[in-house]
Amino acid sequence: MQLIIYILVYPIIWLISILPFRMLYMLSDVIAFLLYYIIGYRKKVVYNNLKMAFPEKSDKELKSIRRKFYRHFTDIFMELIKSFTISKKTLNKHYTYTNIEIFDELYKNGKSNILTGAHYANWEWIISMNSFIDYKGYAAYTKIGNKYFNAKMLKSREKFGVHFVQTSKIVSKIESDKKENIQAMYGLLSDQSPQLKKTHYWSEFFGVFVPIHTGTEMLAKKYDMNIVYMVTKKVKRGYYETTFTLLSDDVQKYPDYELTDIFLRKTEEHIREAPQYYFWTHNRFKHKDKYDEYLKMQSKKKK
Repeated sequence: MQLIIYILVYPIIWLISILPFRMLYMLSDVIAFLLYYIIGYRKKVVYNNLKMAFPEKSDKELKSIRRKFYRHFTDIFMELIKSFTISKKTLNKHYTYTNIEIFDELYKNGKSNILTGAHYANWEWIISMNSFIDYKGYAAYTKIGNKYFNAKMLKSREKFGVHFVQTSKIVSKIESDKKENIQAMYGLLSDQSPQLKKTHYWSEFFGVFVPIHTGTEMLAKKYDMNIVYMVTKKVKRGYYETTFTLLSDDVQKYPDYELTDIFLRKTEEHIREAPQYYFWTHNRFKHKDKYDEYLKMQSKKKK
């Protein structure tokens, strides 16, 4: 059945991917209209997330951000499809870097890097950066259920040099590279909500206490890696610009979770600048009512 679905659907995806950008975004507008006005896909989730993050904004402002978000939301998926056939030359024109040279200096300290950021603007086209750095590039990913689509997606994402590793296997990959003295770049987006049973830390995100992924900080400390934060701005439709900030090249000097909190504050900062480009369909605040329960559990453990 998986093969049949792949055979039926992939030709459509390929045809969409070869569309000129102008036609691609015309199709994106049609889909955005359907999702927003006809289907109403996760409209309530998006609105509630926005209201939670921006309680100071009026209903009119929140709904305006929501409408802009859906247009961007469908753009991202069209751009993901475009990745199947996009050339290096075209991608480098549409996705640029303001300070990629930061990695030239970091490479000299002999450490590997964790590249972290949020699901903001276009995070998919970061696959182009491996053409500009000396590090071996790896990115954590979640496997797609259909093995044929999964293989095709990996082939598409890896054609510019970055290698994708299942999230469950990223730690063993880091350990292996460390033993072999391989300097690498590991891409880990850290803004989504972890499973409660795997939560080690809660902190404020837009003023709300939520469970936080701490893997970036913990891995960086365990394997003595630099942490670099990426911010991608949508310059105009179809064009993005990414800037890198070194969070630390000496992670051991920070108390536990301080670097995680720095990550959160930076993420909030650039989301506030243009909130329509954040991935609001993900319910980041779904565990907000369980913070007191978490505190009680921690208190019992201490006793």
